[in-house]
Amino acid sequence: MSTRLATGGRLLNTAKPVSFTFNGKQLRGYEGDTLASALLANDQMLMGRSFKYHRPRGVVAAGPEEPNALVNLGREGRFEPNQRVTTTELFEGLEATSQNHWPSLEFDVGAINARLSRFLPAGFYYKMFMYPRSFWKHVYEPFIRQSAGLGKAPKARDADTYEHFHAFCDVLVIGGGVAGLEAARTAGRSGARVLLLEQTNHFGGRAPVDGGTVDGAPVDKFVEEILAELRGMENVQLRLRTMGAGVYDHGYVLGYEQLTDHAPGKPGPRHRLWRIRAAHVITATGAIERPLSFAGNDIPGVMLAGAVRDYLVNYGVSVGDRTVVVTNNDNAYLTAIALKHAGLDVPAIIDARVLPTDSELMAQARALGIRILMSHAISSVKGGKRVTGVAICSQAGEGAVLEEIACDAVAMSGGWSPVVHLWSHCGGKLRWDSKRACFSPDVDNPPKGADGIGFVTTAGAASGMFPLDDVLHDAHAAADGVLTTLGFKTPRDIAAPNAARREEAPMAPVWMMPHGAGAKLREKSWLDYQNDVKVSDVRLAAQEGFVSVEHAKRYTTLGMATDQGKLSNINGLATLAGALDAEIPTVGTTTFRPPYHPISMGAIGGEARGATFQPLRRTPLHDWHDANGAVWEPVGQWRRPYAFRRGSESTHDAVMREVKNVRDNLGLLDASTLGKIIVKGPDAGRFLDMLYTNMMSTLKPGKCRYGLMCNENGFLIDDGVVARIDEDTWLCHTTTGGAESIHAHMEEWLQTEWWDWNVYVANVTEQYAQIAVVGPNARTALERLGGMDVSKETLGFMDWADGTLGGYPCRVYRISFSGELSYEIAVDASHGQALWDALMVVGADLGVMPYGTEALHILRAEKGFIMIGDETDGTVIPQDLGLDWAISKKKEDYLGKRAQARSHMTDPQRWKLVGLETTDGSTLPDGAYAVGEGTNDNGQRNTVGRVTSSYHSPNLDRGIAMGLVLHGPDRMGEVLTFPGTDGKTYEARIVEPVFYDKDGEKQNV
Repeated sequence: MSTRLATGGRLLNTAKPVSFTFNGKQLRGYEGDTLASALLANDQMLMGRSFKYHRPRGVVAAGPEEPNALVNLGREGRFEPNQRVTTTELFEGLEATSQNHWPSLEFDVGAINARLSRFLPAGFYYKMFMYPRSFWKHVYEPFIRQSAGLGKAPKARDADTYEHFHAFCDVLVIGGGVAGLEAARTAGRSGARVLLLEQTNHFGGRAPVDGGTVDGAPVDKFVEEILAELRGMENVQLRLRTMGAGVYDHGYVLGYEQLTDHAPGKPGPRHRLWRIRAAHVITATGAIERPLSFAGNDIPGVMLAGAVRDYLVNYGVSVGDRTVVVTNNDNAYLTAIALKHAGLDVPAIIDARVLPTDSELMAQARALGIRILMSHAISSVKGGKRVTGVAICSQAGEGAVLEEIACDAVAMSGGWSPVVHLWSHCGGKLRWDSKRACFSPDVDNPPKGADGIGFVTTAGAASGMFPLDDVLHDAHAAADGVLTTLGFKTPRDIAAPNAARREEAPMAPVWMMPHGAGAKLREKSWLDYQNDVKVSDVRLAAQEGFVSVEHAKRYTTLGMATDQGKLSNINGLATLAGALDAEIPTVGTTTFRPPYHPISMGAIGGEARGATFQPLRRTPLHDWHDANGAVWEPVGQWRRPYAFRRGSESTHDAVMREVKNVRDNLGLLDASTLGKIIVKGPDAGRFLDMLYTNMMSTLKPGKCRYGLMCNENGFLIDDGVVARIDEDTWLCHTTTGGAESIHAHMEEWLQTEWWDWNVYVANVTEQYAQIAVVGPNARTALERLGGMDVSKETLGFMDWADGTLGGYPCRVYRISFSGELSYEIAVDASHGQALWDALMVVGADLGVMPYGTEALHILRAEKGFIMIGDETDGTVIPQDLGLDWAISKKKEDYLGKRAQARSHMTDPQRWKLVGLETTDGSTLPDGAYAVGEGTNDNGQRNTVGRVTSSYHSPNLDRGIAMGLVLHGPDRMGEVLTFPGTDGKTYEARIVEPVFYDKDGEKQNV
């Protein structure tokens, strides 16, 4: 049985017992335990169920590579699923529940899937869920949704807080084992700014567990000394519980720090996401032990040999009274020796190799009386919910049982693989190391920056150096080389520490036990524990033609579990290579993507949650609107008044009133949210000519011009009025939702394509309040304010002028989005409310009323003016909207011009903008599709158009709409049919899109 030993546990504080619960059962551990070690100490071998077959699963590893033992942690606001017991530190009151079973962990109805495994091979879902098609909606889809996932999704609001940090350093060292410590010390001695990240709660890595001596002293003493030196350096910062999550271009690294997971009552944020800029990154991330593939290698109690050793040394936990060790390398002998020294029984070491003589560790094991069976293998593991024994066979055979050995644990080791994930994140190449049977970094092809110089270096086991002496020398040399590249000088009289060398026999690549295992054994040999991918599944994928490693991965789901293939990848690649009769390097590897292991959504969001998730933007007039009946509408990050209700009137009635008033009297609109971007510089005109479809460089100072903006694919993304301020300065108005995105669009092109143009852009949207004064009485109201001439003769349509109105410095644009006499007045944001109040006073007897966005939409629709986001959906080009007149015929180029010349852009079958009037005066449903004769290839009715925007016009007393229709401009007067989702069918006649004041007389008065 698994139990706590009376001695051992170097990381424990046995003076502080800790109580916790697992599936409601009260258990005890110690401060310093992980949840995994505490569960094992309480003989809780069964910890979960696998995803597909619901097979019993226990812990197999001791770190973030753990694929099996995932639990739900906490409750309510601190509930979180899929947490690894191996990386969860124990704390008082911890509550954990196992996952993926019903009704209980011990008895799971889903285990019937294992009995049906022959009918559920790799890729069965691609075939099973296709036919009959009628089953999809009511049978297949509900089944898939019910089966998806492992843990439960949180329902309560997260009770914790999170934060983001920014950090800058010369050398970032990721990994706090002996390699990382030596690299950090070497870098620190040079005076460089050093940041060291270690994902666990202690430094030293595996070295104190595996033992050895450095410069004649025990390795744990070496760790203490080097830590003391590092902590005394002001230029070195050490961070525990901080994972290097991802390495990106230009030395940008994400770090993930868990601040209070081990102490939930501690004040402050729970997690911190570090955004680090480093001149150079050293990844000292160590190596991961590989499992071996044999029948029953997933039964609880079968664990990695290194993990068995970790639990024994670090936590004083024995995973079994009788442990069989199975290996293809010398490292596993350390586990057998450690178990024997702890007074535990090791019935045998099963070694698949054929060696002429004993190595140093083999000799030690024999001296302890441990039986060693060379060139042997495990044919199968006995047991169900825990190990009861193993059947032994010859490695060279097909699995014929030679003897059976009773045991309650199996420690397996298939060799070690360097953790190359961070190296690979930013483009580092790998090479196959046939001697160690692993992929290691190709140091001749490091990730490089724009200057062609590498910015990532590996050190220690992450480089493929496994002996302790090699690890330390490689780390020292790596740091020394980095410092030379960065221009720092290191003391040349300080050499790398020397560790006592232990000669080991060469490992033997073993990808299947036994080598000639038949189909029955392969069907019980597991590669991906969480997703239940077997050796037979990968071979089936190859048989069915999935010869690409990426295709085989997706067909079998190999490496797609939460551990992202940390344990299964190499064995899976080797199995695929064997099935294809190919070499492993030719098969290649799957893609390593950040993060290295899962990080919380809270850490990603940081403080962006609740009210700060998307900061609410308010205009300078917001409070006035709120106090005067505004019905708010979200527009991008802004809140704009949809309408201003008076008394008991409905919102619809308020909108109708506002529209009529603008046409008849005087309306005020808060237009402060419209984007205002200054473009300045000698090349500004040239730049704007490339951004807009029409010419802007020819615009005269004091004049305005309407412009359209497309992306490089030719699709319309924004529109607005551009004003030329002086010889080198333009002001571009954008849509409310486009202010930030268009500013970013401009910056992207300036920084990536036209970086040598002398142009500067600035988003000044929030520096100004902008008020539209609209209606027949607009000029009268401004003249009453006094201060500048706003007559037609002085300030004509599409002119602008600086001046003073009512004592407030302002800029007045004579532009209109309503078709009425209209002025837009821009003042400093601090003057916005005062100017608005003054306009309300002078307009009191002129019928002044504020109006909202819905009235604005109706007014523009009456005039046939388009609205970005209504008439456009990301696939519309200016030509679809009849805006050919806004496309310059003189310019050689603009963004989107070549794209608009493509055949599908000039296709006469593209839908075109038209107006739509219902035959009975009703209002068309927004977004409704017009249907034509016949059906399409899917058996659905042909669609010949759609409504882009639809309103009731109080001025016309009928419904009006705009839409895109096949051959629309050529079908004037034709009646189209629009089925509604309300069960009604609407009929509308195609008309011109301008419904009101077709000649534009009202805006030009």
